[in-house]
Amino acid sequence: MRGLRILQGLVLVCILLIPVLIIMFLRGFGNNEYDLPIFYQNGVENPFRECTFEDSTQHYIPEFTFVNQDGDNVGRKDMEGKITIVDFFFTSCPSICPVMSKEMERVNDMFREEPRVQIMSISIDPEYDTPEILQEYAQKHNATSDKWQFLSGPVDETYQLARCGFILPALDGMGVPDDFVHSDKFVLVDELGRIRGYYSGTNREDVDLLMLETKVLLHGNK
Repeated sequence: MRGLRILQGLVLVCILLIPVLIIMFLRGFGNNEYDLPIFYQNGVENPFRECTFEDSTQHYIPEFTFVNQDGDNVGRKDMEGKITIVDFFFTSCPSICPVMSKEMERVNDMFREEPRVQIMSISIDPEYDTPEILQEYAQKHNATSDKWQFLSGPVDETYQLARCGFILPALDGMGVPDDFVHSDKFVLVDELGRIRGYYSGTNREDVDLLMLETKVLLHGNK
């Protein structure tokens, strides 16, 4: 009986310690103790010269303006002052996109009430993914345009943005779903337009890390 009481006491102590540990953990974030990288501070390697980069300077997401699921113009200017999570996908994707979009739903749910965080999912098949198609897809994934934008733009600009803006591979499938090539990465971009992280959108643990590191940025890590 005494052993049972001791065990119960230890369990109670552990339960009481949990909030304390969480507070200490978050305070650590507030003191910038979490080392969140800034990608491409010294420029981007460009061995094939397919992109135009400033030599040896911090890389920022370039200017672009696409159309969202509501038919409104959305682009780089809408990223200013906000933390933006970006991925590339297409609605007829037969492979990884459904998993990515399902994981992005979790991100959307996590930050639904946080106005400083937004999501942009950019179609690599813009000729098929019209605003009407994107609107249907958005509704399927419980997305609203004030939080999660689904974007399409000119084909050449889209692939230029993927490769030279977000530094991700992308290959036009010419309308054949199985022939499109794109990355599974979710990209974390800070308020200044700098890339802060890449995370596999098909890996739940990686997406959990994305959500954690987004909170790190919200708590002041620059």
